[in-house]
Order: sequence, then structure tokens, then C-alpha cells
Amino acid sequence: MTNQDAGSTPFLEVVGVHKRFTGVHALRGVSLSFQRGQIYHLLGENGCGKSTLIKIISGAQPPDEGELVIEGQRHARLTALQSLAAGIETVYQDLSLLPNMSVAENVALTGELAEHGGRLARTFDRKALAQTAARALKSVGLPGDAEFLNTLIEQLPLATRQLVAIARAIASEAKFVIMDEPTTSLTQKEVDNLIAVLANLRAHGVTVLFVSHKLDECYAIGGEVIVLRDGQKMAQGPIANYTKAQISELMTGRQLSNERYRDGDPGNDVVLDVQGFTRNDQFRDVSFRLHRGEILGITGLLDSGRNELARALAGVSPATAGHVTLDGQPVALRTPSDAKFFRIGYVPEDRLNEGLFLDKPIRDNVITAMISNLRDRFGQIDRKRAMQLAEQTVKDLQIATPGVDKPVQSLSGGNQQRVLIGRWLAIDPRVLILHGPTVGVDVGSKDIIYRIMQRLSKNGIGIILISDDLPELLRNCDRILMMKKGRVASEYRAEALDEAELYRALLSEAASDAAEDTTV
Repeated sequence: MTNQDAGSTPFLEVVGVHKRFTGVHALRGVSLSFQRGQIYHLLGENGCGKSTLIKIISGAQPPDEGELVIEGQRHARLTALQSLAAGIETVYQDLSLLPNMSVAENVALTGELAEHGGRLARTFDRKALAQTAARALKSVGLPGDAEFLNTLIEQLPLATRQLVAIARAIASEAKFVIMDEPTTSLTQKEVDNLIAVLANLRAHGVTVLFVSHKLDECYAIGGEVIVLRDGQKMAQGPIANYTKAQISELMTGRQLSNERYRDGDPGNDVVLDVQGFTRNDQFRDVSFRLHRGEILGITGLLDSGRNELARALAGVSPATAGHVTLDGQPVALRTPSDAKFFRIGYVPEDRLNEGLFLDKPIRDNVITAMISNLRDRFGQIDRKRAMQLAEQTVKDLQIATPGVDKPVQSLSGGNQQRVLIGRWLAIDPRVLILHGPTVGVDVGSKDIIYRIMQRLSKNGIGIILISDDLPELLRNCDRILMMKKGRVASEYRAEALDEAELYRALLSEAASDAAEDTTV
């Protein structure tokens, strides 16, 4: 069915929906209408009700009041299977992929669940499964050969898993696709490909609900915007009718500046000197200096080696050659414990799987890197000191919580990220490596994190910011290193650069890669 054939009847209507949790009114009478073949951007700060709305539409939670109307059929609530059967597919932020199953099996997951009443069949029609998966994978720019189809999900990098999850939604021939932060781990090249995928879905009458904190992507995709704040709908209409400033104010209730956060000069005092850093075929001969109080950005495409470099500097996946000096003294970074010993903090890109203990209290997450310093003479943790440290961290980093005994999973994404940053500030770091520090974080929390970064740099901490968010780099950094094929390809002064120039540089790297591939 094409967009023109869709008619004027909405595919889905959300009518007067309320949802309450203990002490929280998450949704307050929200009413929305979704037409066939249209793209909607659901925007709002973390905690505004976006996730709750998604869960109600996908059948993961029931509303307390109100109803859902799907193609004219009224539902007081939906189960997950009813939602799937109605053609609603959700790509959650945690992807919901099965790590010990193959790519092909994961892509076919939705169809199998719907066909077998929520249970997976003991055996699959391998030939049909491979054909279906290959078509869906091709549409998101992934290979459809037998080797890739048989690869286990756990063996893939996060960005590739993100694309596999999107391919699963396409393979199910869904009528309504919810994408929760689908571009958090994608490079600009992959985002451009996803925008083309969305245009194709729209042309075939598929409705897309796109949840994102990246306004530039939303404008590039087009369609309508829906803004939630404190569980209420603040606005809905064509996104072209709103400026970024207007959307930010609707989301936060206050005006946010687009000016550079960075001011001042860090000086020439070198805190970290990296020379000839190499790890197998991931990166080679990387050399740079980080000055005390400097914010150094590192960017590049997914295969540029930037992610692997970050992990090597943190001792997670150590370099195989090269050397590092810290405050003029040689250091060996063979393990994360080594990095911690030398007071190098590392905030990983995937805070949910690599950083936080979600079911543990905020207090325990904050003190993790400092446990040995908090033990008394009997080897027990001094709970008073631990509590004081956690409470001071919550205050300093503006973490919104009723108490440090609350589990981290009860916090919004921006507050979770600040807990993780606070863990490493507890070691009084000389160097802090921030790998995608605002991934999945709303504009209000971004503003807080950026101001924290600037404050830390003014206190003399050298910061390495690994990111593919170009405005983030330009607004916060002193210098930006661009990596290509495992090497530092170019260096820029951030204050003398604009986003268009940096984007063109990234595109030239991608074009160069493509040219090299055709000559092999």
C-alpha cells in the first residue's frame, strides 16, 4: 500500500491515556493520532513519558485510563502479541536481540513469535529464513551472505546490532514501526542510509514513530514532531514549522543556548603523551598529546579505530605497541586496574552493558572504583564515608533522585550517565575519557553534562571526548582529531571550524574509503 492509497483514517489513535506509577503520573491524558505512511518524531526530556507511551502502544504495559484505536478497533489495552499481530513492531533502545542466536534467526524473530503464539519453533525453515533476512539486511546496508547470516549477535559491534534490530522490523512487514533511539551507535554514513530506509518505509505506507534526541536527524528525515513534557503533550505538527530553539524550549520549559561552551585556553602543560600507540589491525602508530585542562575530541567513522583507541587508553583492550607518559612518567596500561591506579577514568559508550550495575543502588555504583579506599581496618566498607561520597556526587552532578539507595535503573538516561561520570570523578582523575557521554540523553541533560565537562577541565583534568556528535565536539573541545583506517588523519582547532566543514571532512573520509575499496 502506498502513501497515496492510505486514505485519511488513522492507523493508530491514542485517546486520553493516563499512566501512574508509585508517586509518578507518567502520562496525563495524552491523545495522539498517527496516519498511515507518515513519520512522527517523539521528543522530550528523559522522564517525560516517552518510554511509557511506547510500552503502552507495544503492549508491554497497560494504560490506567484511556484507550488505543487500531484501524478502527478499540482496545482498553494490548498484549505484546496483540500488538505484533496488529503490525506494530518496536526497536527498543536495548535492541532486545538474542545474543546466542544468529543474525538470520534474530531478523526472523518477530515473524516466528507471531506465527507460533509467542513461542519460538524448535526448528526454522532455514532457506526461507535466509532469504527473508537477506532482503531485510540489504535494505539497511548490511551484507546478506551466508557468513554474516550465521554470525552470532554477541560477536557483532553495537552499531551493527542496531542495524540488525531495524532489519528485523522491516522483515516483519510491520505497519507501524517504533524506533527508540535508533541512531545512538551509528556513524553519519549509517545514519544517512537509515534516512533512506525510512523514506522507503514511508513510501510503502508504513507509519514510523521515531524517538530521538538528535534534532538535526529529525529535520533531515522530515514529517511531524510530537513533544512531551512531564507526561503531557506540548505540541504536535510538521517539524518544519518549529525551530530548534522552539522545540528545546517546549521540551525543557526553558531557553537553551547554542553557543560554544568552551572558553579560555588550557595552556601547554602536557598531562598525557601517547606515542606510536598500536593494537593489531585496529589502530596503528597513533600519537598525540593532551594538555592539562584541555578537552580533546576524537572522531571518525565506525571503522576508524576511535572506539578501540578509547578502550586501549582505558586498559580494557590494551595496545600491543607504543608508549604512554602521564605527567612525564612512563605508564603501562595493560588492564583497567592499571588505568585506575594512574587515575585515568573511563566512561564507556554502552553504559547499560559496560558501565552500570542497573539493579544496584546509586551509592554502590558511585563507590565501585573507590571500594579499596573505603575499607576500614577490618576490611569492611565504611558505610558512612560511602554514603557521604555518594550524596556529594549526587549534589555536585545534579542527579535527580530521592535518595542514593535507589537502584540506578530507576533513573532517566541522563541521570544514569551522571552516576557513571561520578564514579570516575571519585578517583580524582588526572585524565577522563568520555566515550559518547551524551548517547541517549535529552537536551536538558546534555546541557548539564557539557557544563560539568567544562568545570572539570577548568579544574585541570585533561578530557578526551570520543564522539560522532559533531555539534557536541565543536561546542566543547579545544582540538579535534579525525581518525581514518586506524590512524590520526587530521587535526582541527574547534573554535575555527564549523559543522559543515567537519561534516565535509567526514564525508571525504567515507568517499576515500569507497575509492580505496574499488581499487582493491
